[in-house]
Amino acid sequence: MHFKRGISPAALTALVLLAMGLFSDSAFAQSWSLTPAQRQAYLQYYAPIILKRGNGNNNEHGRDWVTNFDFDRDGNFANNRQNWKILNQYIDGAQYGTGAYSHWRIRPTLYTSLIEFVDGGAKSLVLIYHVYHALDESGIHDWERIEMLVRNVGGSPGSGEYVDHVTITRHHEHIVRRSYDSSLNFMQTATGKHVLIWQAEWSTRTLATDKQELHFVTNPYSWVGSQHVSPTARAEVNINNEDKKKNVHYAFVPEGSPAAVSAWNASPLNYSTAPGLVSRYDNETNARWGAVPRITYELQDLADILPTHWQYGGYQTHWLDTKGIDILMESPIINESGQAEVSAGMQRFFTPSRDSSESSQTDGREGYLDKTWFYGVHSIERDADRSGSSADFKTPAYQTGGLDSRGRTRGSASGYLNSHNAFWWQHDYFVHTGDVNDKDSAETGFWLPGAWYQAANGGFDGRWVQLFDDRPWAP
Repeated sequence: MHFKRGISPAALTALVLLAMGLFSDSAFAQSWSLTPAQRQAYLQYYAPIILKRGNGNNNEHGRDWVTNFDFDRDGNFANNRQNWKILNQYIDGAQYGTGAYSHWRIRPTLYTSLIEFVDGGAKSLVLIYHVYHALDESGIHDWERIEMLVRNVGGSPGSGEYVDHVTITRHHEHIVRRSYDSSLNFMQTATGKHVLIWQAEWSTRTLATDKQELHFVTNPYSWVGSQHVSPTARAEVNINNEDKKKNVHYAFVPEGSPAAVSAWNASPLNYSTAPGLVSRYDNETNARWGAVPRITYELQDLADILPTHWQYGGYQTHWLDTKGIDILMESPIINESGQAEVSAGMQRFFTPSRDSSESSQTDGREGYLDKTWFYGVHSIERDADRSGSSADFKTPAYQTGGLDSRGRTRGSASGYLNSHNAFWWQHDYFVHTGDVNDKDSAETGFWLPGAWYQAANGGFDGRWVQLFDDRPWAP
């Protein structure tokens, strides 16, 4: 174990003891934890329904599919944008039996994590879903995510817990809706409660919804459900912050919710099914629901990707070293086989995207470990503005600790007072209560304190855990 920025092993031990003393077991009223299977079940139960507008004419069919970081099976994320641009050849090869690119595995995937904690004597969960796209028109690896806070959690989903609020990414903004908002709608089934989300197409439109941005579907599922079963009904929905209905060219449905899959008549996407699950409409064309492909997606882990950023994990293939982030790891990242993929101790991760299709080798964006939402330090808003700007809470959270609603800073909550403007602690996380704070550098919520993540305190930090089987055999 090695340490940077002057932290000696003795000092580290003292700080750990301080944190444990400040936040003893008495601060956590529940000591039980969910099992790995129950955590998977919660993520499946609340996985979203994504209704997506496409732009698939002019040999750009398929570009709006959700996919995974290694769809082309070459172990190189830097050429994802370049290869996704020839996706039409994969589809045409499947349609005409040429076998072109048949080794690709599109496998639509949402990358997830589950954060489990106890506060005020009750267990809560933060569920995070990153909708992976290999590109948008201006960059590689689109980064839109859906996040929800679930309170009053019991042993299994659907047993009395409730969704407090949901936050979605609209480019650089984080738009929130509370449980009582009429614009927050779910598809309730026997196997899940799925928030209804609309997503824009991959391409750019001037002063309009574009580049994979997310919105809430403001129609109740009772109406959406009555429409999508009618082959001749217009495939369109209302969304937040927009006056007119928006076209729908795809529906992506979680494979882990059999009732939702059945209701949508969704199918898995692979080489043999690809030609029948693609839309060739442009974004302005209104389709009928009978022409909308319904595709299942799987869940994988944010932690599958984190090791690729590590200074000793072969980051050079996927990311640039122009920005490094130091994180004090209490424990290693363990893969599904029980092997450590990132060591404990102070570790450096490189986050800027490498894009081999750009002369500069980057689109200027960063991966998970530089995202505000990864640490919970995003600024939530009710409504988006077209400029895409957002208040900044990440900077004060990192530099001076970001005072929370309970009077704690990041460092005083964790016990690592020397972390301010120096490093992130592995288990730094700010929980939003769902209330919007109009101040530029403040948010309403609280830092999770001390040893919150330990099983003895009813906690679990799933950002660093590979929970779902990678299924390398999947078609």
